[in-house]
Amino acid sequence: MTKILITGSEGFVGKNLQVQLRRRGDIEIIPFDKEHTLDYLKEAVDKADFIFHLAGENRPKDPADFMKVNKGLTETLTELAGNTERKIPIAYTSSVQAELDNEYGKSKKAAEDALIEYSESTCSPACIFRFPNLFGKWSRPNYNSVVSTFCYNISHDLEITISDEKRELELTYIDDVVNAFSKLLDIELDPQKHFYPVQKPFRITLGELAKKIFSFKEMRETSILPDLSDEFTKDLYSTYLSYLEKDNFSSAVEMKTDNRGMLFELLKSPHFGQIFVSTTKPGITRGNHYHDTKVEKFCVISGKADIKFRHILNNEIISYKVSGEKIEIIDIPPGYTHSIENIGDTEMITLFWANEMFDVSKPDTYYESVDGHA
Repeated sequence: MTKILITGSEGFVGKNLQVQLRRRGDIEIIPFDKEHTLDYLKEAVDKADFIFHLAGENRPKDPADFMKVNKGLTETLTELAGNTERKIPIAYTSSVQAELDNEYGKSKKAAEDALIEYSESTCSPACIFRFPNLFGKWSRPNYNSVVSTFCYNISHDLEITISDEKRELELTYIDDVVNAFSKLLDIELDPQKHFYPVQKPFRITLGELAKKIFSFKEMRETSILPDLSDEFTKDLYSTYLSYLEKDNFSSAVEMKTDNRGMLFELLKSPHFGQIFVSTTKPGITRGNHYHDTKVEKFCVISGKADIKFRHILNNEIISYKVSGEKIEIIDIPPGYTHSIENIGDTEMITLFWANEMFDVSKPDTYYESVDGHA
């Protein structure tokens, strides 16, 4: 069992790292956070096989605390690790600001220097990661990053402040961070290598960031999904949802009802079309129309149906009997008029997919009975 000491264990990165490491099953985590004493830290270091040094100060009331915590705690940690006379690897969350001439950047650079000195004097690996702004679940609003602040405020109907819409941010997703950390446990570390690359950061302006997050909020009303094929949008959308309150996970849908049953749109996207659901009463038929270009998929998930097709240029009728007892997906090609009839004794539930969002100005839907003539 590998013993892993995590400083700053209850912080944003620390919580996410703990969750991933616990899944491995071969690790015992030794947490260290603000409530722990230096005596506790000494005992923890004595037990540790590997140290993730995540603790730090980035928003102190007194600027002097930058050096006191970032430099001072790191020097204490490296001294304790050196005294064990064991080669304990230490991974450190530094910042791209370590290259800048500000109080925070200078304190992170001083911490890096302490780690490099530890590595060179003990031949122990020191793995330094210079991260840009981080984002993801469990990041503290109004503290860790503008992403968490925007996600929290927008999801809670609070105002946001944008200092400069054109200001560009560099952002790294939390899962990419903890994945990089976890991999360190599975490779042979070179004591002479001190700086480790991070996932290529995403770049976005403050204005574009706010626009994206507002679109996530609007989705609760429009059901229009963002383009999740874009990696940053996918990660940002997951982050936004993590800020919903526990009594706000659900959203209402617009139900369209008539004598046939009910229909509602589940999800829509200009990138993949739309998914909708219907209920159909026994003996009722839906459809009897065709499309020039639009294609669909039908999937009966409860009840029994007869799905019929006819090529609009001939009289041959094709029939597929389906039911929720044996799930099948039926493709609806263009140029075939088609219908779906509930042939069971109970209400039928059907899941539909269309390859485009419905546009009332060009519906590409032409009514023609399947049982009629070409």
